[in-house]
Amino acid sequence: MNRRPTLLAALALTATAALTLSACGGSDEGSSTKDKDSDKIAGADTGGEKSAQPSESAPAAEGRPKIDFPSDAKNVFEYEKTGDPVKDAVLADSTLSVNSVDEAIFVGSTDTEALSFYNTEKALSGSITYVLGYIKKDDTWVGETRYFDYKVSLSGANGAYVTYCSDESKSFIKNKKTKKVKDTPTTADSYVLYNTKLEKRADGVWQTTDVASNRGSKECQP
Repeated sequence: MNRRPTLLAALALTATAALTLSACGGSDEGSSTKDKDSDKIAGADTGGEKSAQPSESAPAAEGRPKIDFPSDAKNVFEYEKTGDPVKDAVLADSTLSVNSVDEAIFVGSTDTEALSFYNTEKALSGSITYVLGYIKKDDTWVGETRYFDYKVSLSGANGAYVTYCSDESKSFIKNKKTKKVKDTPTTADSYVLYNTKLEKRADGVWQTTDVASNRGSKECQP
């Protein structure tokens, strides 16, 4: 029943990217995510294939770093494969970008292999600042964070935009020294809308280059 700080809240996409994401996300303020099943790529109740949870410690693909989570923390990504291999690769690497940031929090270091593997440019510098905020306070987090309502659009051969929501109502800040877990109520601020930009490297990895977020977005609230 607690919310974690908004991931990279200070970052902003370019005007062009923001416009593209707005069109992709269909940001009709009078609608909730529950009203958008017709254009929904990901969802818990659609019966499609969902991404693996990091706590399952699935083997890393060849040439890619393995990301490990502690047993008391989990990210759940609810999305279905689109049928487009490029979009599906973008979605998969988008989730690994999120996991890489959380792994850095768990180990208490910004020098992890995965962090710079899946993030670059503004997204990487913002991620480092974000993780250092946890390290400075000797904090981590426990529980479950749910990511849902994924939408993806491509921009040329090497660019993509992904929007998605997060539900942080079941994730909690925990101090490593005191072991105390902060228990705060679930509010509108427990739900966050993310707009992200990704670019494909020469080796085929889709790196997140920029992130913008909107905590308390009506698009993501139940």
